Amino acid sequence: MGTILMIFLFGSAFGLIIQYASLNKYNVISAQSELKNNTVLKTILLTIGIGAILLSVIIGFNLASFHVKPFVLGGVVFGGLIFGSGMAILGYCPGTLAISVGEGSLDALVGIIGGLFGGLFFTILLPNIQWLIGLNLGKISLFSAIGDYHIIYYTTVSAISIILIYFSFLINKKEKNTNKKWIVSGVLLAFLNSIVFLSATTNRPIGASTSFPYIADILSTTTNNTYFSKISTPGNWEMIFLFGAMIAAFIVSVIKKEFKFRLIYSNWEKQKGSSKIKRIIWAFVGGFILIFGARMAGGCTSGHIISGGMQLALSSFVFAIFMFVGLVITGKLFFSK
Repeated sequence: MGTILMIFLFGSAFGLIIQYASLNKYNVISAQSELKNNTVLKTILLTIGIGAILLSVIIGFNLASFHVKPFVLGGVVFGGLIFGSGMAILGYCPGTLAISVGEGSLDALVGIIGGLFGGLFFTILLPNIQWLIGLNLGKISLFSAIGDYHIIYYTTVSAISIILIYFSFLINKKEKNTNKKWIVSGVLLAFLNSIVFLSATTNRPIGASTSFPYIADILSTTTNNTYFSKISTPGNWEMIFLFGAMIAAFIVSVIKKEFKFRLIYSNWEKQKGSSKIKRIIWAFVGGFILIFGARMAGGCTSGHIISGGMQLALSSFVFAIFMFVGLVITGKLFFSK
Protein backbone atom coordinates (compact mmCIF):
# COMPACT_ATOMS: atom_id res chain seq x y z
CA MET A 1 0.00 0.00 0.00
CA GLY A 2 3.05 2.28 0.09
CA THR A 3 4.71 4.19 2.88
CA ILE A 4 3.03 7.18 4.53
CA LEU A 5 5.52 9.54 2.87
CA MET A 6 4.92 8.01 -0.56
CA ILE A 7 1.15 8.31 -0.20
CA PHE A 8 1.52 11.89 1.02
CA LEU A 9 3.69 12.78 -1.98
CA PHE A 10 1.27 11.17 -4.41
CA GLY A 11 -1.52 13.20 -2.80
CA SER A 12 0.58 16.35 -3.10
CA ALA A 13 1.12 15.68 -6.81
CA PHE A 14 -2.62 15.10 -7.23
CA GLY A 15 -3.40 18.38 -5.50
CA LEU A 16 -0.95 20.33 -7.66
CA ILE A 17 -2.27 18.82 -10.90
CA ILE A 18 -5.90 19.56 -10.02
CA GLN A 19 -5.04 23.04 -8.77
CA TYR A 20 -3.04 23.85 -11.91
CA ALA A 21 -6.10 23.59 -14.15
CA SER A 22 -8.50 25.02 -11.51
CA LEU A 23 -10.43 21.75 -11.53
CA ASN A 24 -11.13 22.19 -7.82
CA LYS A 25 -12.72 25.63 -8.10
CA TYR A 26 -16.35 26.09 -7.11
CA ASN A 27 -17.02 28.29 -10.14
CA VAL A 28 -15.66 25.64 -12.51
CA ILE A 29 -17.56 22.66 -11.08
CA SER A 30 -20.82 24.54 -10.54
CA ALA A 31 -20.64 25.83 -14.11
CA GLN A 32 -20.16 22.24 -15.28
CA SER A 33 -23.47 21.33 -13.67
CA GLU A 34 -25.11 23.99 -15.85
CA LEU A 35 -23.10 22.89 -18.93
CA LYS A 36 -21.56 26.36 -19.12
CA ASN A 37 -18.00 25.16 -18.54
CA ASN A 38 -16.91 21.68 -19.60
CA THR A 39 -13.36 21.76 -18.23
CA VAL A 40 -14.08 18.94 -15.78
CA LEU A 41 -15.77 16.74 -18.39
CA LYS A 42 -13.12 17.04 -21.08
CA THR A 43 -10.29 16.55 -18.57
CA ILE A 44 -11.89 13.34 -17.30
CA LEU A 45 -12.38 12.04 -20.84
CA LEU A 46 -8.76 12.79 -21.73
CA THR A 47 -7.46 11.23 -18.50
CA ILE A 48 -9.42 8.02 -19.01
CA GLY A 49 -8.44 7.85 -22.69
CA ILE A 50 -4.71 8.15 -22.05
CA GLY A 51 -4.84 6.27 -18.76
CA ALA A 52 -6.60 3.23 -20.24
CA ILE A 53 -3.70 2.71 -22.67
CA LEU A 54 -1.03 3.27 -20.02
CA LEU A 55 -2.71 0.97 -17.53
CA SER A 56 -3.29 -1.82 -20.02
CA VAL A 57 0.41 -1.75 -20.93
CA ILE A 58 1.76 -1.86 -17.36
CA ILE A 59 -0.72 -4.56 -16.37
CA GLY A 60 0.23 -6.49 -19.51
CA PHE A 61 3.85 -6.44 -18.32
CA ASN A 62 2.72 -7.66 -14.87
CA LEU A 63 3.79 -4.39 -13.26
CA ALA A 64 0.33 -3.73 -11.83
CA SER A 65 -3.02 -5.41 -11.21
CA PHE A 66 -6.65 -4.62 -11.90
CA HIS A 67 -8.67 -3.14 -9.04
CA VAL A 68 -12.10 -3.10 -10.65
CA LYS A 69 -15.05 -2.04 -8.50
CA PRO A 70 -17.90 -4.58 -8.48
CA PHE A 71 -21.00 -3.88 -10.50
CA VAL A 72 -23.77 -3.36 -7.94
CA LEU A 73 -26.67 -2.07 -10.02
CA GLY A 74 -28.69 -0.24 -7.36
CA GLY A 75 -25.55 1.22 -5.80
CA VAL A 76 -24.06 2.67 -8.97
CA VAL A 77 -27.39 3.91 -10.36
CA PHE A 78 -28.91 5.48 -7.25
CA GLY A 79 -25.53 6.32 -5.79
CA GLY A 80 -24.55 8.01 -9.05
CA LEU A 81 -27.70 10.13 -9.14
CA ILE A 82 -27.31 11.14 -5.48
CA PHE A 83 -23.60 11.86 -5.89
CA GLY A 84 -24.20 14.04 -8.96
CA SER A 85 -26.92 15.93 -7.13
CA GLY A 86 -24.64 16.60 -4.17
CA MET A 87 -21.81 17.66 -6.46
CA ALA A 88 -24.06 20.22 -8.17
CA ILE A 89 -25.30 21.70 -4.88
CA LEU A 90 -21.91 21.69 -3.17
CA GLY A 91 -19.76 22.65 -6.17
CA TYR A 92 -16.98 20.23 -5.24
CA CYS A 93 -16.24 16.51 -5.38
CA PRO A 94 -14.56 14.56 -2.54
CA GLY A 95 -11.02 14.98 -3.87
CA THR A 96 -11.32 18.67 -4.69
CA LEU A 97 -12.76 19.54 -1.26
CA ALA A 98 -9.39 19.06 0.44
CA ILE A 99 -7.57 21.04 -2.27
CA SER A 100 -9.97 23.96 -2.00
CA VAL A 101 -9.71 23.97 1.80
CA GLY A 102 -5.96 24.33 1.30
CA GLU A 103 -6.69 27.48 -0.69
CA GLY A 104 -8.92 28.90 2.05
CA SER A 105 -12.38 27.90 0.79
CA LEU A 106 -14.67 27.90 3.81
CA ASP A 107 -17.63 26.44 1.90
CA ALA A 108 -15.43 23.45 1.05
CA LEU A 109 -14.65 23.05 4.76
CA VAL A 110 -18.38 23.06 5.53
CA GLY A 111 -18.81 20.51 2.74
CA ILE A 112 -16.24 18.26 4.40
CA ILE A 113 -18.13 18.47 7.69
CA GLY A 114 -21.35 17.59 5.87
CA GLY A 115 -19.52 14.74 4.15
CA LEU A 116 -18.33 13.34 7.47
CA PHE A 117 -21.92 13.25 8.70
CA GLY A 118 -22.97 11.67 5.39
CA GLY A 119 -20.31 9.00 5.78
CA LEU A 120 -21.33 8.27 9.37
CA PHE A 121 -25.01 8.12 8.41
CA PHE A 122 -24.20 5.66 5.63
CA THR A 123 -22.28 3.41 8.02
CA ILE A 124 -25.23 3.31 10.41
CA LEU A 125 -27.88 2.96 7.71
CA LEU A 126 -26.09 0.41 5.49
CA PRO A 127 -27.62 -2.77 6.99
CA ASN A 128 -31.09 -1.36 6.30
CA ILE A 129 -30.47 -0.26 2.70
CA GLN A 130 -28.45 -3.22 1.49
CA TRP A 131 -31.50 -4.34 -0.49
CA LEU A 132 -31.51 -1.03 -2.35
CA ILE A 133 -27.82 -1.22 -3.20
CA GLY A 134 -28.46 -4.66 -4.62
CA LEU A 135 -26.52 -7.81 -5.27
CA ASN A 136 -22.87 -7.83 -6.24
CA LEU A 137 -22.82 -8.89 -9.90
CA GLY A 138 -19.05 -9.16 -10.00
CA LYS A 139 -16.08 -7.19 -11.28
CA ILE A 140 -17.06 -6.73 -14.90
CA SER A 141 -14.62 -5.00 -17.23
CA LEU A 142 -13.41 -5.15 -20.82
CA PHE A 143 -10.62 -7.49 -19.75
CA SER A 144 -12.99 -9.87 -17.95
CA ALA A 145 -15.21 -9.94 -21.05
CA ILE A 146 -12.42 -10.54 -23.57
CA GLY A 147 -10.08 -12.58 -21.36
CA ASP A 148 -6.63 -13.46 -22.61
CA TYR A 149 -7.12 -12.48 -26.24
CA HIS A 150 -4.36 -9.88 -26.08
CA ILE A 151 -4.57 -8.58 -29.65
CA ILE A 152 -8.33 -8.11 -29.47
CA TYR A 153 -8.08 -6.59 -26.00
CA TYR A 154 -5.36 -4.05 -26.83
CA THR A 155 -7.05 -3.14 -30.12
CA THR A 156 -10.35 -2.51 -28.33
CA VAL A 157 -8.65 -0.51 -25.59
CA SER A 158 -6.92 1.64 -28.19
CA ALA A 159 -10.16 2.22 -30.09
CA ILE A 160 -12.08 3.24 -26.96
CA SER A 161 -9.22 5.48 -25.84
CA ILE A 162 -9.05 7.25 -29.20
CA ILE A 163 -12.81 7.88 -29.07
CA LEU A 164 -12.63 9.34 -25.57
CA ILE A 165 -9.64 11.55 -26.43
CA TYR A 166 -11.36 12.68 -29.63
CA PHE A 167 -14.49 13.74 -27.75
CA SER A 168 -12.44 15.65 -25.17
CA PHE A 169 -10.90 17.78 -27.92
CA LEU A 170 -14.22 18.05 -29.79
CA ILE A 171 -15.85 19.50 -26.67
CA ASN A 172 -12.96 21.93 -26.32
CA LYS A 173 -13.26 22.95 -29.98
CA LYS A 174 -16.97 23.68 -29.61
CA GLU A 175 -16.21 25.80 -26.55
CA LYS A 176 -13.55 27.65 -28.55
CA ASN A 177 -11.36 27.58 -25.46
CA THR A 178 -7.69 28.42 -25.96
CA ASN A 179 -6.64 27.46 -22.42
CA LYS A 180 -4.49 24.31 -22.61
CA LYS A 181 -4.08 23.68 -18.89
CA TRP A 182 -6.77 20.99 -18.93
CA ILE A 183 -4.67 19.01 -21.42
CA VAL A 184 -1.61 19.13 -19.17
CA SER A 185 -3.67 18.10 -16.15
CA GLY A 186 -5.41 15.31 -18.04
CA VAL A 187 -2.12 13.81 -19.19
CA LEU A 188 -0.49 14.15 -15.77
CA LEU A 189 -3.50 12.62 -13.97
CA ALA A 190 -3.34 9.60 -16.28
CA PHE A 191 0.37 9.12 -15.57
CA LEU A 192 -0.03 9.71 -11.83
CA ASN A 193 -2.84 7.18 -11.49
CA SER A 194 -0.84 4.64 -13.51
CA ILE A 195 2.15 5.12 -11.21
CA VAL A 196 -0.03 4.72 -8.13
CA PHE A 197 -1.37 1.46 -9.61
CA LEU A 198 2.13 -0.04 -9.85
CA SER A 199 2.88 -3.00 -7.59
CA ALA A 200 6.18 -1.32 -6.74
CA THR A 201 4.41 1.76 -5.32
CA THR A 202 0.96 1.34 -3.72
CA ASN A 203 -0.78 -1.33 -5.82
CA ARG A 204 -4.13 0.45 -5.73
CA PRO A 205 -6.04 3.23 -7.55
CA ILE A 206 -6.42 6.84 -6.49
CA GLY A 207 -9.53 7.51 -4.39
CA ALA A 208 -11.02 10.01 -1.95
CA SER A 209 -14.53 9.33 -0.64
CA THR A 210 -13.71 6.34 1.58
CA SER A 211 -11.77 8.62 3.90
CA PHE A 212 -14.98 10.37 4.98
CA PRO A 213 -16.77 7.46 6.66
CA TYR A 214 -13.38 6.23 7.91
CA ILE A 215 -12.67 9.48 9.77
CA ALA A 216 -16.28 9.94 10.87
CA ASP A 217 -16.53 6.41 12.26
CA ILE A 218 -13.32 6.87 14.24
CA LEU A 219 -14.42 10.23 15.65
CA SER A 220 -17.79 8.82 16.66
CA THR A 221 -16.32 5.47 17.78
CA THR A 222 -18.65 3.72 15.33
CA THR A 223 -16.00 1.17 14.42
CA ASN A 224 -17.48 -2.08 15.68
CA ASN A 225 -19.09 -3.08 12.39
CA THR A 226 -18.22 -4.96 9.22
CA TYR A 227 -18.32 -1.84 7.05
CA PHE A 228 -15.58 -0.08 9.02
CA SER A 229 -13.44 -3.22 8.87
CA LYS A 230 -13.86 -3.18 5.11
CA ILE A 231 -12.92 0.48 4.66
CA SER A 232 -10.26 0.91 7.34
CA THR A 233 -7.26 0.25 5.07
CA PRO A 234 -8.38 2.26 2.00
CA GLY A 235 -9.86 4.94 4.27
CA ASN A 236 -6.55 5.49 6.00
CA TRP A 237 -4.73 5.56 2.66
CA GLU A 238 -7.09 8.16 1.22
CA MET A 239 -6.93 10.29 4.37
CA ILE A 240 -3.15 10.60 4.00
CA PHE A 241 -3.50 11.14 0.26
CA LEU A 242 -5.99 14.00 0.67
CA PHE A 243 -3.93 15.55 3.45
CA GLY A 244 -1.02 15.71 1.01
CA ALA A 245 -3.27 17.34 -1.61
CA MET A 246 -4.46 19.94 0.90
CA ILE A 247 -0.96 20.83 2.10
CA ALA A 248 0.36 21.15 -1.45
CA ALA A 249 -2.52 23.43 -2.42
CA PHE A 250 -1.95 25.53 0.68
CA ILE A 251 1.78 25.98 -0.01
CA VAL A 252 1.24 26.94 -3.64
CA SER A 253 -1.58 29.38 -2.86
CA VAL A 254 0.55 31.04 -0.18
CA ILE A 255 3.58 31.29 -2.49
CA LYS A 256 1.42 32.78 -5.25
CA LYS A 257 -0.24 35.08 -2.67
CA GLU A 258 -3.65 33.70 -3.63
CA PHE A 259 -4.59 32.18 -0.27
CA LYS A 260 -7.76 33.79 1.00
CA PHE A 261 -10.65 32.74 3.21
CA ARG A 262 -13.77 32.67 1.04
CA LEU A 263 -17.27 31.42 1.68
CA ILE A 264 -19.22 32.71 -1.31
CA TYR A 265 -18.01 32.61 -4.91
CA SER A 266 -19.31 34.61 -7.85
CA ASN A 267 -21.35 31.78 -9.42
CA TRP A 268 -23.17 31.15 -6.15
CA GLU A 269 -23.76 34.84 -5.49
CA LYS A 270 -25.11 35.35 -8.99
CA GLN A 271 -27.58 32.48 -8.64
CA LYS A 272 -28.35 32.30 -4.91
CA GLY A 273 -27.40 35.66 -3.42
CA SER A 274 -24.89 36.70 -0.78
CA SER A 275 -26.45 35.16 2.34
CA LYS A 276 -23.67 33.40 4.28
CA ILE A 277 -26.12 31.31 6.29
CA LYS A 278 -27.76 30.06 3.11
CA ARG A 279 -24.43 29.06 1.62
CA ILE A 280 -23.35 27.27 4.80
CA ILE A 281 -26.59 25.29 4.96
CA TRP A 282 -26.46 24.22 1.33
CA ALA A 283 -22.72 23.42 1.47
CA PHE A 284 -23.40 21.11 4.42
CA VAL A 285 -26.37 19.49 2.67
CA GLY A 286 -24.39 19.11 -0.55
CA GLY A 287 -21.46 17.50 1.27
CA PHE A 288 -23.78 15.12 3.10
CA ILE A 289 -25.51 14.03 -0.11
CA LEU A 290 -22.23 13.83 -2.03
CA ILE A 291 -20.52 11.37 0.32
CA PHE A 292 -23.66 9.33 0.96
CA GLY A 293 -24.05 8.83 -2.79
CA ALA A 294 -20.36 8.03 -3.20
CA ARG A 295 -20.51 5.33 -0.54
CA MET A 296 -23.64 3.82 -2.06
CA ALA A 297 -21.80 3.51 -5.36
CA GLY A 298 -18.51 2.48 -3.75
CA GLY A 299 -16.49 5.37 -5.13
CA CYS A 300 -16.39 8.93 -6.41
CA THR A 301 -15.03 10.99 -9.30
CA SER A 302 -11.40 10.02 -8.77
CA GLY A 303 -11.82 6.52 -7.37
CA HIS A 304 -14.73 5.35 -9.53
CA ILE A 305 -14.94 7.38 -12.72
CA ILE A 306 -11.25 8.06 -13.43
CA SER A 307 -9.58 5.02 -11.84
CA GLY A 308 -12.39 2.68 -12.87
CA GLY A 309 -12.70 4.26 -16.29
CA MET A 310 -8.99 3.66 -16.93
CA GLN A 311 -9.70 -0.03 -16.24
CA LEU A 312 -12.72 0.12 -18.58
CA ALA A 313 -14.94 -1.19 -15.79
CA LEU A 314 -18.67 -1.46 -16.42
CA SER A 315 -19.60 -0.27 -12.91
CA SER A 316 -17.54 2.90 -13.34
CA PHE A 317 -19.04 3.83 -16.70
CA VAL A 318 -22.59 3.25 -15.44
CA PHE A 319 -21.81 5.32 -12.35
CA ALA A 320 -20.36 8.09 -14.53
CA ILE A 321 -23.49 8.23 -16.69
CA PHE A 322 -25.89 8.48 -13.77
CA MET A 323 -23.60 10.88 -11.91
CA PHE A 324 -23.63 13.19 -14.91
CA VAL A 325 -27.42 12.92 -15.19
CA GLY A 326 -27.82 13.79 -11.51
CA LEU A 327 -25.30 16.62 -11.83
CA VAL A 328 -26.94 18.29 -14.83
CA ILE A 329 -30.57 17.84 -13.74
CA THR A 330 -29.84 19.18 -10.26
CA GLY A 331 -27.74 22.00 -11.68
CA LYS A 332 -30.53 23.08 -13.99
CA LEU A 333 -33.18 22.89 -11.27
CA PHE A 334 -31.16 24.17 -8.33
CA PHE A 335 -29.75 27.17 -10.17
CA SER A 336 -32.93 27.91 -12.13
CA LYS A 337 -34.06 31.49 -11.62
